[in-house]
Amino acid sequence: MRRIDIDPRLMVIICCSFSHLLCNDAGKETCVYPLPEPQDLFQASQMKFEDFQRDLRKLRKDLNACSAETEKVCKLSSEENLQPFKDKMDQFLNQAKTELETQENQLSETQKIFLELTVSFSVKPKAGEKEVSPHTFFSIWHELSTDFKDQWKKQNKLILQERVKMAEECFKQARQKASYNVTPKHATGIVCIVSYFLSVTVWSHLFSIYLL
Repeated sequence: MRRIDIDPRLMVIICCSFSHLLCNDAGKETCVYPLPEPQDLFQASQMKFEDFQRDLRKLRKDLNACSAETEKVCKLSSEENLQPFKDKMDQFLNQAKTELETQENQLSETQKIFLELTVSFSVKPKAGEKEVSPHTFFSIWHELSTDFKDQWKKQNKLILQERVKMAEECFKQARQKASYNVTPKHATGIVCIVSYFLSVTVWSHLFSIYLL
């Protein structure tokens, strides 16, 4: 999937759906970008397993040379001059071998996991590649993340504007409700007099009916 293959409207729909339905912090300062950052994916696309393997082979070669040189020095040294050089170098070489083996195992496991990942995403090797390279795989994700982040920023801005608008509307309604205070008014002047006589007339009429 390349950028030219992605309908911009589809990206808008995906990002809009994610922001409104799946992201509770959309439009807030606490909202975290859900995908790897484009710059991180770009850096990942520049890595080559061959380079790491070459570096580790060189370290292995240098370590073997250092070990051989240490052994040579120890053989030519007298007993009184052997320590603490021998113990220090033995400790250093053992630690270096352990760390190098750990790095080699981690690289092998990482490459295995990476290839399994490419299979799960159905990414095929480019022409001339025996297997999918990090450049091929992460370049696609770099383009996707770049496009998605552009829309993600726009959607978060729109949601923030909606939140601000809703907050302003709620504040406006609350202020109107607070200012709308109904207080009973007492009739005065001619209104009071007319009301009094009307009430007296009505009650007098009702009273006279009961007297009949």
